[in-house]
Amino acid sequence: MNFKKLLPFSFLALSGFYTSGQTLNTKIDQKAQALESKIVTWRRDFHQNPELGNREFKTAEKIAAHLKQLGFEVQTGVAHTGVVGLLKGGKPGPVVALRADMDGLPVTERVDLPFKSSVTTEYNGQNTGVMHACGHDTHVAILMGVAEVLASVKADLKGTVKFIFQPAEEGAPEGEEGGAKLMVKEGVLENPKVDAIFGLHINSQTEVNTIAYKPGATMAAVDFFSIDVKGKQTHGAYPWSGVDPIVTSSQIVTGLQTIVSRNLDITKAPAVVTIGAIHGGIRQNIIPEEVKMIGTIRTFDEEMHTHVHKRVKEISTNIAESAGATANVKIDVLYPVTFNDIPLTEKMIGTLQNVAGKENVILTSAKTGAEDFSYFQQKVPGFFFFLGGMPKGKNPLEAAPHHTPDFYIDESGLVLGVRSLSRLAVDYMEQSAGATKAKK
Repeated sequence: MNFKKLLPFSFLALSGFYTSGQTLNTKIDQKAQALESKIVTWRRDFHQNPELGNREFKTAEKIAAHLKQLGFEVQTGVAHTGVVGLLKGGKPGPVVALRADMDGLPVTERVDLPFKSSVTTEYNGQNTGVMHACGHDTHVAILMGVAEVLASVKADLKGTVKFIFQPAEEGAPEGEEGGAKLMVKEGVLENPKVDAIFGLHINSQTEVNTIAYKPGATMAAVDFFSIDVKGKQTHGAYPWSGVDPIVTSSQIVTGLQTIVSRNLDITKAPAVVTIGAIHGGIRQNIIPEEVKMIGTIRTFDEEMHTHVHKRVKEISTNIAESAGATANVKIDVLYPVTFNDIPLTEKMIGTLQNVAGKENVILTSAKTGAEDFSYFQQKVPGFFFFLGGMPKGKNPLEAAPHHTPDFYIDESGLVLGVRSLSRLAVDYMEQSAGATKAKK
């Protein structure tokens, strides 16, 4: 095999890299493959024992113990339960950060697995199961695998790798700070200062052993909102004696659908306004005084983002007023757009193509899901991609989406995740070393 032909053009300029790079890449791939059963075991343990955001105590303990065993400098309690590990290579070079999120979701698992979650809790006043219904268990297991792989080639690394295990990607509990935003605030990208950051997300509707990516805006900005509609309570047999907040809320829900369909130029960028829950009433023959609604907004464009906020408030308050009710709207701005640094993405795509095969690396469209990895990308160049987790040959339309009780991941693709993140870190270091040498 002519290894030189497999390398992207930018690598060919790196004097002396062919032999040492080939040897190092081979070591990484072989070590990752040898760790497969260990990675799967870790993933199943985390899956069976999920923890919600800012409460990932046992998860953090296991991660910290693993990193310490590998000889890393380890910091715990970052942004409540986060763990940061530092691996200093044998040679000078840049600082590369790799990130995995740790939290589960308030979802009751329905998939019949031997390692199915049976954890339960109370969330927003309701009893629910807890499940890794977004694949964060796989992210943690993959990054633990990367830590072991890169520790085994520490002497060959031209730089430092910072491993960031992040809590509360799905959002912190009410009244608390958390997630990537708090980690950045606490200085996770400093001391030593990070030059670039990489992350991945497993995807249940992308075929296993494939990778999907998009330069620029990749995932949407996300906001949460609540609407409290107050009417006048009365007997259900005499609705004219009160003001019905249930009917009013129904009209508000319908009205909000016109924001995307009638108020936004969706040829410019997509947008979503979704009501996720409605709570009101207690008995068949009582019209309640109040109804509470909660929902989410997804946008990619700042001007559209501002306009959606304006219309949510106008539609809700004006419809309520027309019915004799009132509507109090509160919008919480959460994560910004997940934006892949374009030069960094272009520079590193060759690495993913070398690892997965060019035919298995797919340019995808923007996703209306959201990720607080965006906070890291606001500070340093970042590249975030999607790792296939759907069984080979399955119809994506039939695969259970994320955040659902039937969410399922094919574990045979986890090694590709380990190889991808490991090689991105090493290749970024090699390219930086080559660029420094060229300047001299």
